Amino acid sequence: MSNAPEFLVFGATGQQGGAVTRALLEAGRGVRAFVRDPYSEKAKSLAADGVSLAVGDLFDRASIDHAMKGIRSVFSVQTSSPSGLLTDEQEVEQGKSVADSAVSNGVAHLVYSATGAAGKGHTGMGHFDSKSRIEDYVRSLPITTTITRPASFMEMMMLPGMGLNTGVFNYFMRPDQSMQMIALHDLGRINARILCQPDLHAGRVIELSGQDITGKDLQEAFSRAAGRPIHYQRFSEELLSENNFLKRLTALVDNGVVAGIADIAALEREFGPMLRVEQWLSGPGKTLFENALSAEPSGIGLR
Repeated sequence: MSNAPEFLVFGATGQQGGAVTRALLEAGRGVRAFVRDPYSEKAKSLAADGVSLAVGDLFDRASIDHAMKGIRSVFSVQTSSPSGLLTDEQEVEQGKSVADSAVSNGVAHLVYSATGAAGKGHTGMGHFDSKSRIEDYVRSLPITTTITRPASFMEMMMLPGMGLNTGVFNYFMRPDQSMQMIALHDLGRINARILCQPDLHAGRVIELSGQDITGKDLQEAFSRAAGRPIHYQRFSEELLSENNFLKRLTALVDNGVVAGIADIAALEREFGPMLRVEQWLSGPGKTLFENALSAEPSGIGLR
């Protein structure tokens, strides 16, 4: 790529940052990715695609400052505590450090990706409340910002242990209960558009989702895609009583905090058509779905 990097992307070897990086590359824009290990397979793949690598650590402010040099806009996302890699306080520390560095280095625009559960009051789940705290901090700084709040990723449904390989898919909502979801492809292209058009999105908080979908809808879509019956059921009460993390998440789906409140029609008017789960299953999610169908039995993939 001949373009000098305009955009610095954090989390570029992960799901969200990776999706944003791909979308920016497809738009012909120059990208710099902040990576800890330049020799990892994902980092080497980014470099092969023309991405400039800035090597550093999110606990090392000097390395963040170095990566910011000459950058116009930043996409900021941090790892959450359910990964087991850091605490909620450390996530907040990292989010603040990225934002402070952007201000200090004269970056024009910061896009912070939070979660659909952010900004809706105290949830009692640290990895959601941490993002609300980062949002509040980002908004307090003298820099142009946009905050995006993605709904649950369609890709999350393909985590091990959800039951597709047994013909019984288990998830959070009741069969007739609706929950919003978004494909990472759409998350990536929308955030990339925002980065490329900062004046249109300055100061906005944008809830992101691609579809309202029920358990019954998933049952029908999965069955058609698999070519055989896939039954949908909510996580069992027995499992929820044993797994406090899933129990608390399910309660937040029930009370609406995690169910999603995006105006999907308005998003489509502004950013174009969003992938529905059927399209995702035959497109970006096809390999993930096929792998989940044929996976060896395992425990629930959510912590």
